Amino acid sequence: MSTDRIERDIVIAAAPQRVWAIVTRPEHLGTWFADAGAEIDLRPGGELTLTWKDHGVSRGVVETVEPYTTFAFRWALDDGRPGEGNSTLVEFTLSPDGDGTRLRVVESGFSRLAGGPDQQAKHVAENTEGWRLELDELRGYAESVAA
Repeated sequence: MSTDRIERDIVIAAAPQRVWAIVTRPEHLGTWFADAGAEIDLRPGGELTLTWKDHGVSRGVVETVEPYTTFAFRWALDDGRPGEGNSTLVEFTLSPDGDGTRLRVVESGFSRLAGGPDQQAKHVAENTEGWRLELDELRGYAESVAA
């Protein structure tokens, strides 16, 4: 297992425009990902807030917005603002795949987190499982809900 990044690819039976909306619009992001809501200022430097019933609030900053192809944000792995030692970069890359969309998610920067190797490995393990669950939810949501 890498100690610095998580990578996952899935294919979704929905057009890239639909998947893009589901990954970037708060009414969707706050359903399949953050189960208690989301707020997003969809521009580089814009703020992102994700809220979970069981995990509280995570704050982020939008890094990249290239409609229908790339969306990236940096998010804090604690309840503070993302910064040095407490945040990782999440990148969504979308590409057409037949009638659907291939969605690639890469979360990187774990080796730069404070807390040392054991804490970094814990975050990698937790987020690896988290992305497995969340991307399955995203696929089911995208394939059943109009964007």
